[in-house]
Amino acid sequence: MMNQPHLVYFADPMCSWCWGFSPVISTIRAAFGDRLPIRLVLGGLRPGTTTPMDEAAKANTRKHWEHVHTASAQRFDYKFFDRPEFIYDTEPACRAVVLARRRSIAMALDTLAAIHYAFYAENQDVTAPDILARIFVSLGGDEAMFQAEFSETALSQETQRDFYISQQTGVTGFPTLIAGTGAEAPFELVTQGFQTAAHVLPALRDWLKRHETSLLS
Repeated sequence: MMNQPHLVYFADPMCSWCWGFSPVISTIRAAFGDRLPIRLVLGGLRPGTTTPMDEAAKANTRKHWEHVHTASAQRFDYKFFDRPEFIYDTEPACRAVVLARRRSIAMALDTLAAIHYAFYAENQDVTAPDILARIFVSLGGDEAMFQAEFSETALSQETQRDFYISQQTGVTGFPTLIAGTGAEAPFELVTQGFQTAAHVLPALRDWLKRHETSLLS
């Protein structure tokens, strides 16, 4: 538990609205740094999916992507929808982010952003362990570490704990960002769903100013 003002970010690496929110998280990290650290909890959007997407699922997903692009201007490669028999299982990508988190929260957030980019902007299959390993290594991770730990039962259990925390917290959609102080005071909702940096950053500045002042008094 962090005993200072901090954020908890509930997200999934294969959530299109989280991809839309990715630049906002980057802006928050740049603006606040260590004054407002971010704890990342993987949401588990569609973990354990085994059925390939049918045409109706593809059409519905494409509508979501188009809405995200309109709201955020984030890039999408719509050739994804030409993929045959794609199984939209988000668990492997979540597990890769949890593995990165073992090294540092900064690497976890970087890995989340990199998987988002690979999947949405480059149409890479981020359900594939070799693609996830390549992303991990590109961010300074050790390939031998990835190969040794990615299939461990302990890592799967750690990932499932994130899903459980997300469910028990009552998070019903991603992205969700909450703020707390590590004291007994309840967390405050920053955003549930996509918001622009122009909306989120002023609210965070006001919240942080209030809570830094109260901690000093």
